[in-house]
Amino acid sequence: MYPSYLDAHRDGSLAKVAEEAHRILKSCALCPRRCGVNRLNNEVGFCKTGSKARVYNCISHHGEEPPISGTRGSGAIFFSGCTMGCVYCQNYEFSQFERGTEMTDQELADSMICLQEAGCHNINLVTPTHLLPQILAALCLAIPKGLNIPLVYNTSGYELPAMVKMLAGIVDVYLPDMRYADAESAARYSACDDYPAYNQEAVRQMHLQVGIPVFDEPGIIRRGLIIRHLVLPNAISGTEKIAQFISRELSSDTYISLMSQYFPCYKAHEFTQICRRLSSREYRQARDILEKYDLHNGWFQDGRGLLRFVGTRIKPACKDKP
Repeated sequence: MYPSYLDAHRDGSLAKVAEEAHRILKSCALCPRRCGVNRLNNEVGFCKTGSKARVYNCISHHGEEPPISGTRGSGAIFFSGCTMGCVYCQNYEFSQFERGTEMTDQELADSMICLQEAGCHNINLVTPTHLLPQILAALCLAIPKGLNIPLVYNTSGYELPAMVKMLAGIVDVYLPDMRYADAESAARYSACDDYPAYNQEAVRQMHLQVGIPVFDEPGIIRRGLIIRHLVLPNAISGTEKIAQFISRELSSDTYISLMSQYFPCYKAHEFTQICRRLSSREYRQARDILEKYDLHNGWFQDGRGLLRFVGTRIKPACKDKP
């Protein structure tokens, strides 16, 4: 099993999708906000990003889920800017304040190649939604130079389903958040009251495209969907409703990373419901909810924040095609 985008490059569909995405920048509608600004002329909307990608860092990252980081790290590209406005964002310095370096498509492609040459298991696109055209253009440039490791789409989950559909046959691994189950919390804490509706439809499309994860013999993911769910204090994240959606609308075999590391950063101190750490009791309640809906594949975090695998249904990947 080799990366999906290689076939898309060979048959020309990748280039067509890249061109289509580029045209959207003229009246930007890459995310649910549909700001309509002409980013080709460096006008900026909510994400504060013009025509070029801005990158905060490119590193071999060892802090992702075990099948993503593996033993050699995930080739993480941390993009600046964001389509959400989370008041508790731990990365606010570059998600909200535009820190980072602008890169041309060629420079972004070269960064992908460098991460592959460093031995990374995959290219991990962190917060990619508002930079999809630039990423696709860079991918077109990187493939002829030998890029051939899986592509991970690591997103907040605030996505237009139509844009996710464009990525069919290009993205190998989807790593979306399912952050909120109700509009009121999404609006209050992340400035997007339509998050639950768009999030659920986008994740459903991701599941249709790549399905339950498959892994190679050392346990590195080659293809599939892993959902991240950050448990917030006072049940703000709506774990019960999200678990119900996953179990009934996707599959009880879905892999879930249940995250306990919430920390009140940025503006969180201004909101009484989220101005503290998550309690161990609240996290145990979230675990119990997943068990209630027979969601046993994935990872829980122990007291030290380490991810522990709890599932039993790992599917091996097929061998690479010659």
